[in-house]
Amino acid sequence: MIDKKIVSGIVNEWLEDKDYFLVDVSVSPDDKIVVEIDHAEGVWIDDCVELSRFIESKLDREEEDYELEVGSAGIGQPFKVLQQYLIHIGKDVEVLTREGKKLEGVLKDANEETMTVTVMKKVKPEGAKRPKLVEEDVTFKYEEIKYTKYLISFK
Repeated sequence: MIDKKIVSGIVNEWLEDKDYFLVDVSVSPDDKIVVEIDHAEGVWIDDCVELSRFIESKLDREEEDYELEVGSAGIGQPFKVLQQYLIHIGKDVEVLTREGKKLEGVLKDANEETMTVTVMKKVKPEGAKRPKLVEEDVTFKYEEIKYTKYLISFK
């Protein structure tokens, strides 16, 4: 079986001096290699082809047969690495907590330990007849959430 660390090393070598970043590498027991990359402005097919050829040039099919798939981290898929959070700051996201609560809001901040989402919350001011929508920042540790993903909007 092809070692995931070897494939990750090859991908990281290709990524040097590029604005792309590695999202995930998986290798199945039958040697199907799936590489996901991402970029703040999207992933171009030509770059996926270039990376695929680079990986193939470093692996020996005579030694071990494999299937290779190189692509972008799917839009609407949960974030897997910190860089995905960072490139989506200021954009709409959906968060599902470990308790099963789903929130939609704007990703305000992200760092190694936490991420913050600004949500709209109904609050009834004292003496008011009707509740008003107010912005509230909600901060989560990554272990408190099942997923965060970019919310596609057609506005």
